[in-house]
Amino acid sequence: MTPEPAIASRADLLACAHAMEVEAAERYEEFAAQMRQHGNLEIAALFGKLAAIERKHAEALAADLKRGGHALGARPALAVPGQEGLETASGDALHYLMTPMHALAIALANEQRAFEFFADLAERPLPAELRRLASEFAAEERAHVALVREWLARLPKAAEDWDYDPDEPTMPD
Repeated sequence: MTPEPAIASRADLLACAHAMEVEAAERYEEFAAQMRQHGNLEIAALFGKLAAIERKHAEALAADLKRGGHALGARPALAVPGQEGLETASGDALHYLMTPMHALAIALANEQRAFEFFADLAERPLPAELRRLASEFAAEERAHVALVREWLARLPKAAEDWDYDPDEPTMPD
């Protein structure tokens, strides 16, 4: 289970949200690089777009922190070794032949977890300002969930044998 970050102030919540977006961007960039390495350029481009979206959100949150007079310090720990963060997926979710549907399913699960985190936070006995801000973040993540679902709805289902490769890659001895 992912540890809960300590949130006692607006700055804590903004820092947590910022860290989530940075982690998500970094993971999507890693995924894009892996897909490029495997020659799956369509999925590499899709993960690159997802990374750019997450980076844009991180930049907006960083600006909000700075406007509030808070410096970006060390990122809060949002995961423990061997576990994923609040808005990231494990590298073993990748397959070198994955389709856009598979990549977006990863993004959907990530956005859904982020939505659930902020929605739960908005229901906790926190100061009203923090619950309001958590509700705003939950609404933003819910919009991301809806957007990814829209993208998924436009895609054809993957063939049943989508992961079949008659010439599987092998590791050199």
